[in-house]
Amino acid sequence: MLQVRRSAERGHFDHGWLDTRHTFSFGDFHDRRFMGFRDLRVINEDRVLPGQGFGTHGHRDMEILSYVLEGGLAHQDSLGNGSVIVPGDLQYMSAGTGVRHSEFNASKTEPVHFMQIWILPNEEGQPPRYDQKRFDPDTTRGRLRLVASPSGADGSIAVRQDVRMYASRLDAGQTAELTLPAGRHLWVQALRGEVDVNGKALSAGDGLAASEETSFRFAATAPAELLVFDLA
Repeated sequence: MLQVRRSAERGHFDHGWLDTRHTFSFGDFHDRRFMGFRDLRVINEDRVLPGQGFGTHGHRDMEILSYVLEGGLAHQDSLGNGSVIVPGDLQYMSAGTGVRHSEFNASKTEPVHFMQIWILPNEEGQPPRYDQKRFDPDTTRGRLRLVASPSGADGSIAVRQDVRMYASRLDAGQTAELTLPAGRHLWVQALRGEVDVNGKALSAGDGLAASEETSFRFAATAPAELLVFDLA
């Protein structure tokens, strides 16, 4: 069964400094049909004005991934980490027993555009941890590149959940394929361009949930970038 979540159906808030769109219920946006999908809890698409950002705040028991599309995202946290995440980087923070952090646009002149992803952990009360890795754009072009997994396979970031996250950039006319074991589930988030997934056309901002299917074909009808989640 395939279910499409159109971009226009997402929650949308323009706070001036932040333009944000919520695929799933988050903050003041509530959609009982989309409280999350399996262990995937949040997919927010954020655009932050130059010099602005999220001040220091706390999280507990959540796996948080940040994926930058344009610009640079400056990170600081109570674990002592500080860095700037740019396109090609994936940032990971396992909040565990508690962590405080801030995320700001690293530029005073250009906006930053990024995806914020939250995944429920497989166990609560674990020590917090942080990781950041760069995945050269060439390694995601024309294929699905594993960027997060339970074991850190293939150089991916190790996360505390039975989820595998892939990043992909497809030129127009390019295809990629993925086969899942029976009983697994798939979420696709189209970030840019246009892609057909098993006959369903997706444009930037659209999402697709799949259950009871095991074989998937991703065919770009225009240059496309997407994230794909293999979920228990």
